[in-house]
Amino acid sequence: MNTKIKSWDDVLFQILVNGLLVSILVIVIIPMWKVLIMSVTPLNYIDTKTFGLWLAPWNWSLEAYKQLLSHPSFLRATTNSSIITFGGMTINMLLTVPFAYALSNQNLPGRKFFITMVMLPFLFNAGLIPTYLTVQKLSLVDTYWAVILPGAINIYNLLVMKSFFEGLPEELKEAARLDGANEFQVLWHVVLPLSKPILLTIGLFYAVGHWNEFFNAVLYINDAKLQPLPVLLRNILLAANMNEYVEYDAFSSASVQAIKAASVFLTMLPMVIIYPWIQKYFTKGTLLGGVKS
Repeated sequence: MNTKIKSWDDVLFQILVNGLLVSILVIVIIPMWKVLIMSVTPLNYIDTKTFGLWLAPWNWSLEAYKQLLSHPSFLRATTNSSIITFGGMTINMLLTVPFAYALSNQNLPGRKFFITMVMLPFLFNAGLIPTYLTVQKLSLVDTYWAVILPGAINIYNLLVMKSFFEGLPEELKEAARLDGANEFQVLWHVVLPLSKPILLTIGLFYAVGHWNEFFNAVLYINDAKLQPLPVLLRNILLAANMNEYVEYDAFSSASVQAIKAASVFLTMLPMVIIYPWIQKYFTKGTLLGGVKS
């Protein structure tokens, strides 16, 4: 049995890479842990000193979370973000998948023209004012559509998915066509079953983008009842009067700092939970979509 002996260069490279990854992990984990500890620090622990990085679990207090989760504004904003995320991601995928498949077909009439038309908005953005006027003229202001439709197809995601489809075996598609399948049947029965990694990867990109949607929501949504969670989070962090976002007696059981930290932690929690479930597909989808075989 042959065993490959690693050279010192390989060992040193692995040490450097692992050291870099551990450093990045620490840089990411420490702020998250700081926010978590701040959010569960009880009111009687608040003094002139800043929040620490450690608090015994038996001293944790969930009052800040209770105040946020019981307030209508937070629940309403969470519902709005969920609608924008799931609705937007659904529309994104329904438009991106067939468009990417069509562009990946080498026999598509006018393929070069369509690719050129796709690349133009990717390289040259129309700008904020024309986009806003378009949304306004379409009567989309103060609706979920104002946040969802302007970015219905992300060009980068489209090109990554197109590259992935081009890397699939052409023989399978041709066999299906010879059996009488049309292009929609080829896409549904042949291409999509082989494209789970890229579908989950691009779906994650779209979902994270919609969940963190802030600028377009501030720009197009003036109705407080339709504002998503990131906008509410901004308002909470900048609020001079926190009574608008919690019950009037909330500060008798939780500090302002704890409530703000809890709002930050709850906002990022869904994506932190979802990512590990599709992480194994994320790397494969990104690599195969970014490198054409």
